[in-house]
Amino acid sequence: MKNTDFTVAGLMAVFLACATFASQALAQELKIALIAGKTGPLEAYAKQTETGFMLGLEYLTKGSMMVNGRKLKVIVKDDQIKPELAKAALAEAFGDDKVDIAVGTTSSGAALAMLPVAEEYKKVLIVEPAVADAITGEKWNRYIFRTARNSSQDALASAAALPNDANIAFLAQDYAFGRDGVKAFKEALAAVKSKAKVVHEEYAPQNTTDFTAPAQRIFDALKDKPGRKILAIIWAGPHPMTKIAELKPERYGIEMAPGGNILPVMKGWKNFAGVEGSVYYYYAFPKNKMNDWLVAEHQKRYNSPPDFFTAGGFAAASAVVTALTKAGSSDTEKLIHTMEGMDFDTPKGKMTFRKEDHQALQAMYQFRIKKVQANEWDLLDLVREIPAAEIPLPIHNKR
Repeated sequence: MKNTDFTVAGLMAVFLACATFASQALAQELKIALIAGKTGPLEAYAKQTETGFMLGLEYLTKGSMMVNGRKLKVIVKDDQIKPELAKAALAEAFGDDKVDIAVGTTSSGAALAMLPVAEEYKKVLIVEPAVADAITGEKWNRYIFRTARNSSQDALASAAALPNDANIAFLAQDYAFGRDGVKAFKEALAAVKSKAKVVHEEYAPQNTTDFTAPAQRIFDALKDKPGRKILAIIWAGPHPMTKIAELKPERYGIEMAPGGNILPVMKGWKNFAGVEGSVYYYYAFPKNKMNDWLVAEHQKRYNSPPDFFTAGGFAAASAVVTALTKAGSSDTEKLIHTMEGMDFDTPKGKMTFRKEDHQALQAMYQFRIKKVQANEWDLLDLVREIPAAEIPLPIHNKR
């Protein structure tokens, strides 16, 4: 009996030691939730974000996937660009998965639904790549930081690229992204003291495939106006520019001004050589060591250059690693204190989280579609980099 008792006791001791060790190992994990709209029309955006985020963690940790001696564990969740699913996914990440910090999501509508969840659980949410101004504006709370550019940054960069005397009509999607984009653009024109006039706003459902009717209303609003006539398009997902071009806006002297988009979309713009716009990122524009690595590594692994949202995912990873390293902890209050005013390197260069609303201040780029393209991804010429200091970004929150 004594030998049996000893054996049982020994086994129990070993079991308890193993359980303790396993518990400590799990406690040492640094958990990050990445929420993205991987199902639906923005699937390409979500996949790019995830790719960029993982490449960023790899680069910034020198392949160790460790920060402050703790192993990083990324938990990816698909919200299908549905606000209720996004809200539930974040609550599950904070409540059940016990993540330390979260990143997401793809759609502005879904991101807006997530903001109160971060406040409820008192955990940091880094918004990437959703852009609606309301995220760091009237719907903001202190747990929200954003590496993605917002609608106002898009608009101010676009306003800088437009002729000063233009008549402008908008075509935008009828949800937070599109309506915030138009609102921000109008404010941007006032901020840069442009004499350009907005003469029409056209909002279409996200799933629109036939643009004949909205385009005709835009043509009617612009065609008799004196001076330059510009159709500005604010659109996420499959882009309508080619379909509108088939309706021949040039017969009325109307020019199109698209915002920059993902490479597969801009690849279809070869017939619009000389058209100018503004873009958040194009792989050939930034000149820095981090972007050089991203371009070379992405080309090697995926046989293509990194895209718009790949850079965004990488920037979010940089914000996460920089914050955790500088704070020396995953404690929320320490993270917030560290991240307010924090500089961090990205493939676009330095970004800074503005203390007042936690929006990342960053450069934008004015581009011109190339007339001669050396290969399938040689699409844009750089007109100029627009530094963050030249983008008078308004503060919209009520902090």
